[in-house]
Amino acid sequence: MIQIIAVLCSLSSPADCQEKTVTTSDFADITLTSCLMGAPQLAEWMQQFPNKRLAKWRCVIGAPSKGV
Repeated sequence: MIQIIAVLCSLSSPADCQEKTVTTSDFADITLTSCLMGAPQLAEWMQQFPNKRLAKWRCVIGAPSKGV
């Protein structure tokens, strides 16, 4: 499994950033290549956070970690 971990920052307070795990069971077939290229699902997922901007993301191989 490949996880996509996104860093979202507030539009009103750019220094206020947090990590969110993007990968869900819906994205279970994400390849490392598509993750590194910005997985198309990332844009759709970002619609849930209209007051945030995507600062960066990273790809992690392995099971989802707790607390992220």
